[in-house]
Amino acid sequence: MTMTPDTLLLQLALRLIEQQKPFAFTTVIRAISPTSAYVGAQAIIEADGTLHGWIGGGCAKGVVVKAAQEAIRGAGNPKLVRISNDGALTDADVENHAMPCASNGTIEFFIQSIVPAPLLVVLGASPAAIEACVLAKRMGLRVAAAATDTVPLINTIDLHQVIDSFDVVALDALGPSFVLVATQGEGDEAALEAALRTTAGSVLLIASERKAEKLRQAMRLRGITDERLAALHAPAGPDIHARAPVEIALAAIAAVVALRRTAEGEDTPASAHSLSMSHGNESLASAPVPSNAYVNPVCGVVVDRASAKHVLEFGGLSHYFCCDGCKVEFEREPEKYLTIALRSQKGAAL
Repeated sequence: MTMTPDTLLLQLALRLIEQQKPFAFTTVIRAISPTSAYVGAQAIIEADGTLHGWIGGGCAKGVVVKAAQEAIRGAGNPKLVRISNDGALTDADVENHAMPCASNGTIEFFIQSIVPAPLLVVLGASPAAIEACVLAKRMGLRVAAAATDTVPLINTIDLHQVIDSFDVVALDALGPSFVLVATQGEGDEAALEAALRTTAGSVLLIASERKAEKLRQAMRLRGITDERLAALHAPAGPDIHARAPVEIALAAIAAVVALRRTAEGEDTPASAHSLSMSHGNESLASAPVPSNAYVNPVCGVVVDRASAKHVLEFGGLSHYFCCDGCKVEFEREPEKYLTIALRSQKGAAL
């Protein structure tokens, strides 16, 4: 097979896509002499400004490369670019530049950037973590997962990568834009520390407000700076009174979508910083609870009494817990959490 310039460009494009590297296709759509460009001429421009192909002489190159880089930063928004000194009126969506060459020709380009979807890494193997992986893929994100004990279901979702640990080096090597900590009581501190030690722009944590604050304090003790803690969004997502794992995941992924669009410069209905979710005690205590369920007074998650991981007797009541951490926390301050449990029980009876 004879390799033509167009074939070589297509092969390069496929290679860049496989490598998850952003680039822009640039096509000459109009050329008015004197100019060395011709209609249909194409080039690929990488994010660092490297140009492959031919779109005309050096006069236009600097303008086009800069416009292509701006298109790449614009997360895939196409551009029409016109380089000319003829003073002609153009449509509002055309980006006009002066022709730097003495020839005074006119060239028009269509620039289409190809930008890989941001990568979300989900930490944990909880039901909410698995649901978050599925929903994030539906939202067009690239998704990877990490857990100290991955479940077979994670391996059936066709993720970008699955890591069997919370190793910071391995996580950071993925280049995540977002990390969602969905451990829910199984290695919370280790997972959150690993997430915050990556270079991810945003770290989201599924937890109640009370638990999130305790974990913030724990992170400071582990040497995480306040500057890095500013990247933490906890609780993750808007308060939608979520109970089921898929609902909790839905709120968290909604926050990821809002953060993504904000980073891309698009308008969002609410500030990403206001997208906090109360899985916790106070908000769930006022919501109706099924007769076979119990509001965990530590984290606010509704626990099925029949399948609770732990049950403790205290204050004349049975208390049901979804994880080891909540049980230990309850035992540390039982009187405090008994008050919360009684308030939840009273709210459910109303």
